[in-house]
Amino acid sequence: MRESRKLDHIKFSLQIEDGPAANSFSDLQLVHNCLPSLAWSEINVACSVAGISMLNPIIINAITGGASDVVHINEQLAEFARMTGCTMAVGSQFAGIENADVESSYKIIKQVNPNGIVFANLGAYATSAHAQQAIDMIQADAIQIHLNPAQEIIMTEGDRDFSEYLRNIAKIVETVDVPVIVKEVGCGIAQEQAKQLIDIGVKAIDVGGAGGTNFIAIEAARKEDYLASDLLLWGIPTAISAIEVASVIPNSVDLIVSGGVRTPLDVVKALALKGKAVGLATPILKIIQQHGIEHACQWFNTFIEDIKKYMFLVGAKETTELSHVPLVITGYSSQWLTARGIDITKYAHRSKT
Repeated sequence: MRESRKLDHIKFSLQIEDGPAANSFSDLQLVHNCLPSLAWSEINVACSVAGISMLNPIIINAITGGASDVVHINEQLAEFARMTGCTMAVGSQFAGIENADVESSYKIIKQVNPNGIVFANLGAYATSAHAQQAIDMIQADAIQIHLNPAQEIIMTEGDRDFSEYLRNIAKIVETVDVPVIVKEVGCGIAQEQAKQLIDIGVKAIDVGGAGGTNFIAIEAARKEDYLASDLLLWGIPTAISAIEVASVIPNSVDLIVSGGVRTPLDVVKALALKGKAVGLATPILKIIQQHGIEHACQWFNTFIEDIKKYMFLVGAKETTELSHVPLVITGYSSQWLTARGIDITKYAHRSKT
């Protein structure tokens, strides 16, 4: 059952378009700097998440694993990560914990890219022993614990009891030997839940907002079942979720922005919201599947060059400087955030000096 579900997730993620919820990045406008005090050669896209140094701010986010038929997909993604220097997260490893026969679908990543940065991944139902097993399985540098209540309640075989999730995460934080990253899977994280996660000691929060790959729609497609259209719109748009989390996050916890991050400008806006890195998966997988790894790497090189162009145009040498450049928040995002008690005017008046 679990293997079949993993294959369905890949199939439908490649077929179903983003949304229908918007990621709300269009509500964010970076302010042009006509006197950038830097040279092009000074621009540096390296970053750090949870104390882990990364060559660029792109994380190939959790998408697959746990079925023998996906070994080749993870092999391709790992090769892409090796060639581009991207960090890579595996899909949920519970299948590998339950069935050693499918561990190879995860282990292939380190075999292909032994020096790469890799994140393990499990749901919040996992025990601390499960978490350490997942980490050891792929010699992970960190572990993502994913939260997906909306997806679970749509799945016929999904979890129906979330009452111990926060305690489970707290135990994992206390016991594992790598940083713990908590991420949502397409519905975003609000400031209240971010505070809860910060209080138990997670090292990074990945908002996984609405506007990208829609796992509610994917589960509906798997069931070939009718789903209320409002459910397909459920969730906090990515940009809004990032600002909510940024409003409460301390310097000791890092913000990762994912959920419909599709363009270099999306990346720069996400980093301007205090994000230390961004996650994307489906676009990379689609390009590899359709055009091959070499073409995907060429696309990625252009993607990074365009990120640098936007950094240049706002006068940012380092990705961390983007969180100090002025950013105007408009539209629905402005209305939402103001209603939620977040001062958005401070973004518009920021300065690097």
